[in-house]
Amino acid sequence: MHPSLPNMAKLFVSLSFLLLIHGCLAYQPFFQQQNQCQIQRINALEPITRVQSEAGVTEVFDSNEQQFQCAGVEVIRHRIQPRGLLLPSYTNTPILFFVELGSGIQGVMLPGCPETYEVSTEQFEGRKGGSAFTDRHQKIHQFWQGDVVAIPTGAAHWLYNNGQDELVIIALLDSTNYANQLDPSYKRFFLAGNSQGEQVQQIEQPRSWENLQQDRLLKKGSDNIFKGFTTETIAESFNVDHETAELLRGESDQRGHIVFVEKGLQVIQPPMRHEEQEYRGGPRANGVEETICSMKLRVNIDDPSEADLYNPQAGRCTRLNSFKFPILQYLQLSAERGVLHRNAIVSPHWIMNAHNIIYVTDGYMRIQIVNDQGQEVFNDVLQEQQLVVVPQNFAVAKQAGEQGSKWISFRTNDNAIMNTLAGRTSVMRALPVDVLANAYQLSSEDAQKLKYNRQESVLFMPGGSYTGSRGGM
Repeated sequence: MHPSLPNMAKLFVSLSFLLLIHGCLAYQPFFQQQNQCQIQRINALEPITRVQSEAGVTEVFDSNEQQFQCAGVEVIRHRIQPRGLLLPSYTNTPILFFVELGSGIQGVMLPGCPETYEVSTEQFEGRKGGSAFTDRHQKIHQFWQGDVVAIPTGAAHWLYNNGQDELVIIALLDSTNYANQLDPSYKRFFLAGNSQGEQVQQIEQPRSWENLQQDRLLKKGSDNIFKGFTTETIAESFNVDHETAELLRGESDQRGHIVFVEKGLQVIQPPMRHEEQEYRGGPRANGVEETICSMKLRVNIDDPSEADLYNPQAGRCTRLNSFKFPILQYLQLSAERGVLHRNAIVSPHWIMNAHNIIYVTDGYMRIQIVNDQGQEVFNDVLQEQQLVVVPQNFAVAKQAGEQGSKWISFRTNDNAIMNTLAGRTSVMRALPVDVLANAYQLSSEDAQKLKYNRQESVLFMPGGSYTGSRGGM
């Protein structure tokens, strides 16, 4: 052996060790974030702040809550009136939102993508056969109640309520996503508007006050980024006059970040019936031929025929992951829509690789959550429009109330995996009977009953069928 080879091997090992240490240090903030998950008590959460604009309101949940700090996410809710426009903006986090009520249209401006929607008018005055484009822009997406919509990090976007009813959307912002390199909190950069026209109301006092500076910034609001540039720079950049440049800066705009469009928004889009047919019944994308510009940004998760779990006596669940919705691979997020009938039960379970944010949209349900020390950290009723965060691997059980319940879950992995404790596909069912008997000091007969009494997989009808001496469920 060449005498330098052992030295080279030692050098290789040393370099590998240094790279490993460097990698650990590089991810240190992530592990510090995970220390927030030593939770002894979880609370049902509601918005603590309302930001009122001309045509709607944004409700903000307390990002300082330990649950949110653990999951590294933030949640807001927009309520937009008919003909209300949420002004263009972008964020340092990916956004996944659920349309709780109403319908609308949305534009997401992706860099480098062509302006595929355009309208032209024939010019007859002094010209022969010429044409000129009066407008062209990137694709506009129609969305409806029950849709999940994805917005990549840093992509400018806007929303408009083109329906007759209030538009309500609940949005998850993943602050600790790998695509966010700014800081571990959500920041929105507006391209228009002025916070001076907003009215901020504190609904309730936050339970935690560690980040007072963030609270002050929230109360102050956010002005649009053009305000920070000089009028001369804007005028020169866009080749417009100073009056137009001043309007871009928005200093005299008192409407807030959701504004009324008096005569309705005039944009180019295909007939609704055609677009809805293309969306609902068109060929499914397999993810191979998709590009960023043509990638689907919304999927309906409320269609009963698309349910992944269905029990006529108990309810249904529809899961949305990156296999069904490829853009979720980039966002590293997923979702679940659940519907439970009266008193029906979801098998006790844990999510193996993600935090789980549960928001009730209709009715109520009792939720029990247990931590790694076997301690009950939550055992309460989650009412409509309340949410809880279930940290990764914490065990959770759900039971609907007398009127049934519906919920939307956001999960911090594009392919979140559930492991159940009871039912046909559960971990208990996978264990040998003798392991169960010895683990729980049961007779072989009782261990068999424990293992096989529930024949459903995940969604259980209430009451059960076992009436032996040890009682029902």
